[in-house]
Amino acid sequence: EAHSAAIYKSIATNTPHSSSMAATKRKTPDLPVIISPSLLSSDLANIARDAEEMISLGADWLHMDIMDGHFVPNLSFGPPVIACLRKANKDAYIDCHLMVSEPAKWVEPLKKAGANLMSFHVESTMPEGGAKALISTIREAGMKVGLTIKPGTPVDVIYEYAEDIDLVLIMTVEPGFSGQKFMSDMMPKVKALRERYPGLNIQVDGGLSPSTVDEAAKAGANVIVAASAIFGSDDRGGVIKALRESVERHGSQN
Repeated sequence: EAHSAAIYKSIATNTPHSSSMAATKRKTPDLPVIISPSLLSSDLANIARDAEEMISLGADWLHMDIMDGHFVPNLSFGPPVIACLRKANKDAYIDCHLMVSEPAKWVEPLKKAGANLMSFHVESTMPEGGAKALISTIREAGMKVGLTIKPGTPVDVIYEYAEDIDLVLIMTVEPGFSGQKFMSDMMPKVKALRERYPGLNIQVDGGLSPSTVDEAAKAGANVIVAASAIFGSDDRGGVIKALRESVERHGSQN
């Protein structure tokens, strides 16, 4: 519980929203190292059990991939599943990655369901007022805000919003399905963000495993999402530990 409290405090204080990143360069070790297993690869008939196992094995967050069958062809979780997960685990930090066409419609349902963080794609349809309005709506709902880009989207689209958000998610696979190969050519995006915003929480998602995480950690990612690498392993705790140690080891280089 003390570890979870520290993570909550860290993301609250180490964000562009809470202080100016331009004034003083802060190195990656000042940021929390966060491991967020993706429950898309869990045993969906026993998702609450697997979620509890992830926390007990040292995971910091629970990553929930929310897909609407429009923005991406797959369908997955919705607010009712988030609400059930929250009921089963009242203290878990639920990290929601929205792969949906109109994310603004999901803010209130996710708030009621108990989500902590809502990350939306910059490529999705924005409400009146654009992404800045949606960022404000999410924050007013009491959730942290993440902004996500697909592999084909240039990283500089993030820059105008970086001071207003808590996290950037760089997709290292095409969104929509688990089990894809890690795209190492996305690492220049991570590196560019880390150099420009030393205090920003940078999440990577897609193909992360003990064999690929070093590249992401060296580039500057401090929030690691892993799915099949964890749930497909006979040593799930060992995988979580290896992911964490990589970020701890390489973070000092940034």
